[in-house]
Formats: sequence, structure tokens, C-alpha cells
Amino acid sequence: MGRLPVSRYTEVLNSQGFKTTKMFCDIVSKEGGKMFLCGHWGAWTILLLWCLSLSSADLTCPQKCSCYPDTSEVNCSSKHLTGVPEGLPNNAKRLDLSGNQMKTIGRRQFSGLSNLVDLDLSENMISMIEVDAFQGLKNLQYLRIKNNRLKIIPVGVFSGLANLRRLDLSENEILVFLDYTFKDTINLQQLDAGENDLVFISQRAFVGLQALKEFNVDRSNLTSIPTEALSQLQSLTKLRLRKLTISVLPNNAFRGLNKLRTLQILQWPSLETLNSNSLVGLNLTTLVLTNCNISDVPYTSLRHLVYLQYLDLSYNPITSIQGNLLGELLRLQELHLVGGNLLSIEPGAFKGLVHFRLLNVSTNRLSTLEESVFHSVGNLQTLRLDKNPLACDCRLLWVVRRRRRLDFDGRQPTCSSPNQVRRKAFRDFSEAELPVIFVCRQAQILNRQLQDTNVVEGTSVRFDCKADGYPSPSITWLSAQQTALSSVGRVRVLNNGSLEVRYTQVQDSGTYLCTAANAAGNDSIAVSLQVEGLPQNHTASYFSDEGWMETSLPTSTNSSAQVSSPYPFDAKTLIIATTMGFLSFLSSVAICFVFMFFWSQSRGQIKHTATIDFVPRSSVGGGGIGGDTGRFTMKLI
Repeated sequence: MGRLPVSRYTEVLNSQGFKTTKMFCDIVSKEGGKMFLCGHWGAWTILLLWCLSLSSADLTCPQKCSCYPDTSEVNCSSKHLTGVPEGLPNNAKRLDLSGNQMKTIGRRQFSGLSNLVDLDLSENMISMIEVDAFQGLKNLQYLRIKNNRLKIIPVGVFSGLANLRRLDLSENEILVFLDYTFKDTINLQQLDAGENDLVFISQRAFVGLQALKEFNVDRSNLTSIPTEALSQLQSLTKLRLRKLTISVLPNNAFRGLNKLRTLQILQWPSLETLNSNSLVGLNLTTLVLTNCNISDVPYTSLRHLVYLQYLDLSYNPITSIQGNLLGELLRLQELHLVGGNLLSIEPGAFKGLVHFRLLNVSTNRLSTLEESVFHSVGNLQTLRLDKNPLACDCRLLWVVRRRRRLDFDGRQPTCSSPNQVRRKAFRDFSEAELPVIFVCRQAQILNRQLQDTNVVEGTSVRFDCKADGYPSPSITWLSAQQTALSSVGRVRVLNNGSLEVRYTQVQDSGTYLCTAANAAGNDSIAVSLQVEGLPQNHTASYFSDEGWMETSLPTSTNSSAQVSSPYPFDAKTLIIATTMGFLSFLSSVAICFVFMFFWSQSRGQIKHTATIDFVPRSSVGGGGIGGDTGRFTMKLI
């Protein structure tokens, strides 16, 4: 044992319960060294006896490693080791072998380290771990094999690790998890298998992981959710699936995970659809679906999640949050939708969510956020509206009035319009400015001229409806049957607000209503359309995808005679159809003769004629026994 300073001996004595207050030492320098003179010889003698009682194994330390007795730690990191060093102290609790050049871990290479709690084998070149490699590490709780070259883990590698709590297998080249790979790690709580080349997880791979609470799979080659394998994880509370290439989340994808509380689906650029029952059976409190390709809020998939408190749909191309569709998420407290394409949040979007307290919709395309969106703005605590092109008008007045109480998370919203307050933060507005800037002007239809139109059936008609107001009003049309009209179809609303009725029909007759509306109010105007049918003795018209088709009809002298339908085919069509049928018939006959020819060739004998005997029918009644027979010969081609 090397010589220790006096202070170190004092610490050792104190740790053993000795009093050293009376001990004094004088250091006298002499030629060739130092001499210790101690006045407390009893304590000195006890210290020497205690040092001699230490096990020699506890004092050893491999040449390239650093040992720290105080913490029972051995650091052999980045020492260019090609194998597990010999002579490791038996009392070591933490062993760091990361950053070396080891390629294989043999059987029972750590058998003498029964006190080891933490083992780090990360950042080596390990491609093979033999069965029973960790046998003897009965107290091991943390095992890191991150960033190596493992392709497969043989069954039995983790034998003897009954107390293991955390296992990190990330950043390897593992292709498959075989049945019963983890059967010996019965107390494992966290498994990280991210950044591997996984293509398959066997159905019974996770048998034995009854205590696992957290499982991470990042950037694998899985083509489907390993539902059967995951169903073995009855205690799982957190599941993270990152950078997968699955486009559809199927029904019952996480069947049996009744204790799962947090599900994170991150960076699936190909994920577009969540089936309606994909999350059924889960009791999630946190759901993260970010950096995917989901274009709509998956309302039907979420409706079962009555315990959900935190929902993150950020970085998806979602354009709208519709009204009255999230009401079943009774416990929802936070919604994050950052970096999307949000253009609108409809009134009543969070209706019924009495616990809702945080909304983060920063970095979108929102121009406003109306108070009617929320069940109660009194519950709202945090609102992120920054990095949106906000129009500062009466619709945002409720936000500005609460700018002292609302938490903007340190990122103040700013105005994009009107121009005089462009880029001005909400906190910078004075109370006197609010009734001047944050105002709206009621929608008003500009041209109220009477539009009554009478047309003949088949004519196209357009009705104008232009309106003014601040903010710009929206235009809607109701049909004569009081149904809302859209921008598609024969009767449609154009982008400029006009109504177009193409190829009018008699049933289109009636009164149509145009309504212009904004946050300050609405205005409406009615137009009339009367469509006169064509005379029956003139032409018959019918509407097709190509427009109106007209067919001339013969004049009828009898008013009660029914008009016959025009012949559905012309001469050209009949000629083409007949020719095609005749060609098909000739092709069938030719195929039959070819078949008969080759069949006769396969028989080995070719007969060009066939003779058939027959009994002619009697002139009185049918030929009976003894009647004359006949014969004829048929030539085969």
C-alpha cells in the first residue's frame, strides 16, 4: 500500500469512529524523504492494524483504469481496451468500459463482481455477447450496451440479471427480437431499443417483462405495430415510437395495454390516417402525435380517451379545429398544435372542456381567435398565439383585455393588421387605444338591386352578392329548399361570393338567400329564379356530365300520346358492336379447331374421315329391332 498523507489517515480514523483531536504530527524534512512524528501512538497503531486488515483484492486496480474507493467506482473508459481487464476490485459498484475496442463479451466475464450495480459497455465494437455473459451480477441494476454492432441477441444472454432495472440497447444493428429474449429480466422497468434495424419482433419476445413500465422504439424498419408482442407488457405505462414508416395506425393497435398512460408517436412522415378504433381500450393521460402527415384532428380516434389531459398534434398539416367535436375529452387540460397550417378554430371547438387551461397554437396561419371557441375563458391560464398573422380587431379584444392575467409563456402576440399597429405587441397597447384599434364594422351587402330572373330550361344563371365590412365578411348561400350550398356541383358558390346555377332545371325555381356575416353582424339579400320548361313537341333535354343534351322529337297530333325515348344507339355504334361480336365468334371457332387438331396429333393417328352407323326411323313408328341399318361417312378437316 502506498504512503498516504496525514489528513487521509485522519479521515480513515474518523470514519472508523476514532477520536483524533489530540493527535499531532510534526513533519521533519530529512535527506531522501520525510518522517512522521506522531504524539498519539495508540491511534497510530490502530490505524496500521486497520490498514493491514484490508483485503488485498479490495486494493487492486487494473493498470489502465482509475479506481475511486470512496465511491467504489472503476473508470476504464476510452483506454483502447480489447477485452474486460483483469484484476478488477471485488467491491466495485460501478464499472465504466465505454469508448473502447471490445468486440466480444464472453461467458461469466464479470462473475467476481457480485456487488456491481452499474455497468457501461457503450460505444465499443461489440458484435457478440455469449450466453450467460452477465452471470454472477446478481445486484446489477443498470446495463448500457448503447452504440455497438449487435445484430442479434441470443436467448439466455441476460440470464442471472433478475434485479436489472434499466437496459439500453439503442444505436445497434439489431434485426429481430426472438421469443423469450428478456425472460430472465423479471424486474426490468425501462427498455430502450431505439435506433436499430428492427424488422420483426416475435410475439413472445417480451415474455417475462411483467414489470416493464417504459419502452422506446426509435427509427426501426418495422412495417406494422407489433401488437401481439406489446400485449405481453401488462405493466407498461409509457411507450415511445419514433421515426417509423407506417402510414396507417390500424384498429386495436395497442390491444391489452390497459395501464398505458403516455403514448408518443413522433416523426412518422408517412402517417396519414388513424383508424377510428386504433386507440380503443387505452386509458391515456398523455398523447403525442407530432411531425406526422395528419391533415385533420382525428376526432373519432380520440373520442374514447376520456382520461386524456395532454394532447400534442404539433407539426402536422392540420388546417382547422372544428366546433363541438372534442367535448368527450372531459379531462383535457392542454392542447398543443404548433407549426401546423391552422387557418381557423371554429366557435365551440373546446365546448364542454371545463378543465381546459392551456392552448398553444403558435407558428400557424391564424388571423384571429374568438372568445366563443372556449367553454369558459375564466379557466384559461396560458395562451400561445405568437407567430400568427393576427388581425387586431374586435375578435381579439378579449385577449388584449386579459393581457395582464394571461400567461403568454414569455412570447407576446403581435398584430399583423391594421397597418398602423403592425408588429405591435399586445402588452404595449394602452387602455385608450383599445376602443380605437380593436373594432369591427358590420358586414353589409353592397348591391341590393332586385335580382329576379326568368329563364328557359337549360340556361345558365349567375347571381352577384358582394359585401363589405371589417373583418372581411364570409358569404353563404341557401337554396330554394333552405339547404346550404357549397363550391362544387351544378349549383355552386364561386370564390367571389356569386351564385352560379348551370343548365337550369325546372326544379331549380325558387328563392335563394345570400348572407354576409362577420364578427360585428350580418346582412342578407334574396334573389328569385323561375325556370320555364321546354315544350314537349319541341325537344327533349337531359343533363349529363357534358352539360345539357337535346334530342329532336316528332310532332304528335295526339296530346295524350307518350313521348318515346330517343333511340339510345346510332348507326356507327351498331356497326362497331356487330363487327366486334362477329370477330369474337370467329376467334372462338378458330381456337376450337386448333385445339382439335393438336388433340388428334397427340393421339398418334390422324383420321381424315369418320363412318357412323345408324338405324333409320320407320315410316310408321320408330325403328325397332331388326330394322334396316344405314351408314354415312363424314370427312374431318
